[in-house]
Amino acid sequence: MTRDEFEIVVADALDQIPPKLAAMMDNVAVFVEEEPDPSSPDLLGLYEGTPLTERGEWYAGVLPDRIIVYRGPTLRYCDTRGQVVDEVRTTVIHEVAHHFGFDDDELHELGWS
Repeated sequence: MTRDEFEIVVADALDQIPPKLAAMMDNVAVFVEEEPDPSSPDLLGLYEGTPLTERGEWYAGVLPDRIIVYRGPTLRYCDTRGQVVDEVRTTVIHEVAHHFGFDDDELHELGWS
């Protein structure tokens, strides 16, 4: 799958977020990168930032949070285009949930780990 095709899959996954929930997302940008840090070569996605639940009056004038979806590990993990679509959707939901303040344990309990 080309990078352009992968970016479309990520955009489609973002479009599947319910509009009311998407409207609550604040100061966050989504990126596709080829590979994660070499210390975590199998990482499919990453959230970097301050979750909405931790923002206070001090939160102003900061750069956007980042959600990163890694193309290389995702393509290596999946055998078919359908698997890539499903895995990207799961990864996007997982990272968006971090933006809303869910931690990995909570996401695991909900089946989104």
